[in-house]
Amino acid sequence: MKTKLTILCENSVGRPFAVVGEHGFACFIETEAGNVLFDTGQGMGISGNAATGPVPVYGHPDIFASRTWSDGKTTRYIGMRHRREYLESLGAQFHLIREPVEISPGIHLTGEIPRSNDFEKPDPNMTLHPADGSSVCPDPIVDDLSLVVDSQRGLILVLGCAHAGMINIFNHVLKTFNRDRIYAVIGGTHLGFSQPAQFDETVKAIDRYGIEKMGVSHCTGLEKAAILHARLGERFFFGCVGAELED
Repeated sequence: MKTKLTILCENSVGRPFAVVGEHGFACFIETEAGNVLFDTGQGMGISGNAATGPVPVYGHPDIFASRTWSDGKTTRYIGMRHRREYLESLGAQFHLIREPVEISPGIHLTGEIPRSNDFEKPDPNMTLHPADGSSVCPDPIVDDLSLVVDSQRGLILVLGCAHAGMINIFNHVLKTFNRDRIYAVIGGTHLGFSQPAQFDETVKAIDRYGIEKMGVSHCTGLEKAAILHARLGERFFFGCVGAELED
């Protein structure tokens, strides 16, 4: 299946077009079978999407959870800005899932990612406020889903922010699709917050699974992105606003 991916929202802008950068990530996937928008960034750069009429929206049941981020000095609410009822009134038709699901021919959501290693740890600054009123707890961000396109070149993995850990995501995707290779990875890697052991294991996994294209965005961080560029050479590209991947 011929595929084209274009990054619409990302922290940085790498081309001299009339576009803006914003914290977050969004990718538009075009295929012969249909088109999909994966994630929406902060919503400022593509705010017009809210006025498109009835639209199916896939996500994890926890996307509406109340959550905060704190560095010990400042605490900010980082959960969904709008109530489900309001978004539904604009046309959103929510399909909340925990298991892998095909949302369009050849395009799949991973579902909830099993956390199977001890070095890809949750962000300690993020906390969850359970709806049942129980105590605030560390946020495992189980609603961190990724998208997989089964293209003519192989699997293309689109990451939102990879809070589940890239190696956990790789392993889950390969097991789900019964493959041993991933053709391309694009999106937020969360490696900007990784410790040396996690970063080194992730680079090894990129080689082990034969990843030919690696386009990093958002939470990778400039330092880690530069290191990846040096190690991967022509296999690497910056996943900024306007970046494209075609197979």
